Amino acid sequence: MFTWMPGPQRGIVALGLMAVNTIFWCLLLFIVAFFKLIVPIEIWRRWCSCILNRIAVCWIWMNNLNHRLTTKTRWNVNGLDALDRLECYMVVANHQSWADILVLQRVFNRRIPMLKFFLKKELMWFPVLGLAWWALDFPFLKRYSKKFLKKHPHLAGKDLEATRRACEKYKKLPVAVMNFVEGTRFSKAKQIGQKAPFANLLRAKAGGLAFALSSMDGRINRLIDVTIVYPQGKKSFWDYLCGNIREIKVRARQLPITQRLQGDYIGDRDFRKEFQNWLNDLWTEKDQLITQLQS
Repeated sequence: MFTWMPGPQRGIVALGLMAVNTIFWCLLLFIVAFFKLIVPIEIWRRWCSCILNRIAVCWIWMNNLNHRLTTKTRWNVNGLDALDRLECYMVVANHQSWADILVLQRVFNRRIPMLKFFLKKELMWFPVLGLAWWALDFPFLKRYSKKFLKKHPHLAGKDLEATRRACEKYKKLPVAVMNFVEGTRFSKAKQIGQKAPFANLLRAKAGGLAFALSSMDGRINRLIDVTIVYPQGKKSFWDYLCGNIREIKVRARQLPITQRLQGDYIGDRDFRKEFQNWLNDLWTEKDQLITQLQS
């Protein structure tokens, strides 16, 4: 409908539609969240959580529709067969920009349970959306650098403990936990600083992923490995809204989460090494796939 407009104007229209859509659904979300908060009955709160998730799915569906109306982006997607909205999944993906989140929501909405992202604690104060993420039980984590932990050793392990508490909420409903295991968005400067052994990726951080899997007590037995590629090069959230991304390639594959991937990451040195090796092998395959898709 709006694809004839110049890119910046399309971006403004898309952003306006997204804002109106967000405010409408968030008002409903906050009403349900309020009644969930004031009634301390487990079955009531579980029912409210189901309603909250359905509201969020509708919000995402409308955002996807808006994107279809304002852009001509070509979607090249494979690997979405045999997904189940009643199953629990761990989803991992490479991370390049904020557009990745919208890509994942478009690809997986109504195919699997609503994606729950691990967010930085500072995002809780993001206008409107911060409160919405809280209402939807998104896990907020406080990340500490190695330099900071050297000065404050008593805070070591606090982020993993927060991961465990967040995962406790997901044991009674189907959930898809999303984890960008690189921990931050890719850039050449970060890649050089890390001395990452990959052409297109940063080093994968295994601790948070391993701890989340063990915290779910075996409820998650499938991992969805997602690879996102922008053939024109890394694009921003604004590029996504303006329709400046001519093509997006997404490859997904399901992998079993066996007993060998669930253990004591902190206390068991052998398990920690085995898990890190498994994740590094996964990342090596992803790096090769990205090079192939880019060419």
